[in-house]
Amino acid sequence: MPDAVVVGAGPNGLVAANVLADAGWSVEVLEAQDEPGGAVRSDRGVDPDFVTDVFSAFYPMAAASRALHALELEKEGLRWSHAPTVLAHPLPDGRCALLDRDPDVTAGSADSFAAGDGEAWHEWYALWQRLGGSLLDSLFTPFPPLRAGARLAARLRAAGGLRFARMMLLPARRLGEEQFAGEGGRVLLAGNALHADLAPESAGSGAFGWLMSMLGQAVGFPVPVGGAGALTTALAGRLERRGGTVRCGERVADVVVRSGRAVAVRTASGEEVPARRAVLAAVPAPLLYGSMLRPADLPDGLLRQLEHFQWDFSTFKVDWALDGPVPWTARPATRAGTLHLADGVDDLTRFAAQLATRRVPDRPFALFGQMTTADPTRSPAGTESAWAYTHVPQTVAGDAGADGITGAWDARERNAMADRIERHVERYAPGFRALVRARRILAPPTLQARDAALQGGAINSGTTALHQQLLFRPVPGLGRPETPVRGLFLASASAHPGGAVHGAPGANAARAALSLPPVNALLSRAQRGLAGG
Repeated sequence: MPDAVVVGAGPNGLVAANVLADAGWSVEVLEAQDEPGGAVRSDRGVDPDFVTDVFSAFYPMAAASRALHALELEKEGLRWSHAPTVLAHPLPDGRCALLDRDPDVTAGSADSFAAGDGEAWHEWYALWQRLGGSLLDSLFTPFPPLRAGARLAARLRAAGGLRFARMMLLPARRLGEEQFAGEGGRVLLAGNALHADLAPESAGSGAFGWLMSMLGQAVGFPVPVGGAGALTTALAGRLERRGGTVRCGERVADVVVRSGRAVAVRTASGEEVPARRAVLAAVPAPLLYGSMLRPADLPDGLLRQLEHFQWDFSTFKVDWALDGPVPWTARPATRAGTLHLADGVDDLTRFAAQLATRRVPDRPFALFGQMTTADPTRSPAGTESAWAYTHVPQTVAGDAGADGITGAWDARERNAMADRIERHVERYAPGFRALVRARRILAPPTLQARDAALQGGAINSGTTALHQQLLFRPVPGLGRPETPVRGLFLASASAHPGGAVHGAPGANAARAALSLPPVNALLSRAQRGLAGG
């Protein structure tokens, strides 16, 4: 019998399992898919000569993650690669905002839009250098972050705490307007906020955009050499070398609770897998509480609260094998690993408004990845392994475009949306479509079928909006990995601090499990109490 059973072999589940194994626990990980990785996988499914990241691709949060650094995955063979430029946001008039690991290059780009904006960027980066480490420690540790928060508070007093608190609450549009006179810095900020489901007018979107921008400045948007799957291979290999096991093709249907404690899980095939000390569920909170536990095992009101759980937007992704480099009109974009394709902040607002009214956007804001530019091992010389994704509503009420997309996502709708994205790319790179050797379409149902954690194509296990963060994640009062069931811990991105590949929810859940006294110690206490009575 293992000490712990971990449900889900995505990055959070594997990080949790590694932390437990390092503490001497025996660990068994059960994964529904036929391979580990969750949303961190790569394949050759588009073209046999091209490596394609099936889901996530760039990992600034991983590069900044204390949890991943502690695992020393480089000893497992993991290597990172960077594109010459971190991020580009080309505009229709040929100008291009750049985010580069050299702050002088980024500042020079901002200054080309409006004199003085380069100095404003340097001010932001200097603020990050003073606060970034303490801020990340506070974000990545369980809420409330007492020690990390105290360190951050001390630094904030010197940096102007109230001004910073106000800055963190501002929408990206307002924050960009206050900091920059020109469009360059503003689009970098607002575009980075929309890596999550935060519109330019959403409270707190400025904070997320600033965080992503500063991470890009400080650590870049690195990619694993050889594909996203290399990160999973390192995590799984490290675990197995420490005695842990990963069983794939084993979907967990239920968490078995006896006397108020999680003691096992039951697979879809009916096998009961016992856990001596803890069960860690790296699955979205609505699946754990709504499907894997009995209502009788939960406190009154929890399931009612979960009715208000908000998923993030659905995702629609297209992968391409290209016969040549993308012919961007704005030439600096050719050196970027990641691109944002929108005409400006107003265009981002228009896109977000269509999503808010549950319409499929007619001019989809696209995050575009040039993977061979970032890692030359991904495809033959002179070609490009590329992808783009955009957001669509979880529930479609209408199509802002002319294709009549209803959200059925049948073959016609999948191809219509993929064509819409390609036409949008063509606006910034005329001739792009002529380079397409092969493409693969991943509509929301396809994403969910390949990874059940991506419910409806949601990639963050719940909205990033303020009302579902910190102590409100996944519902008010459950802002930590502990659940109402003893010995059961939430280890997914539905727990604080949320989405992205950094492993913090898994590491936090593992540390919470490690803090529990062993079951035999609990029994001894109970027996002493009975003897004394």
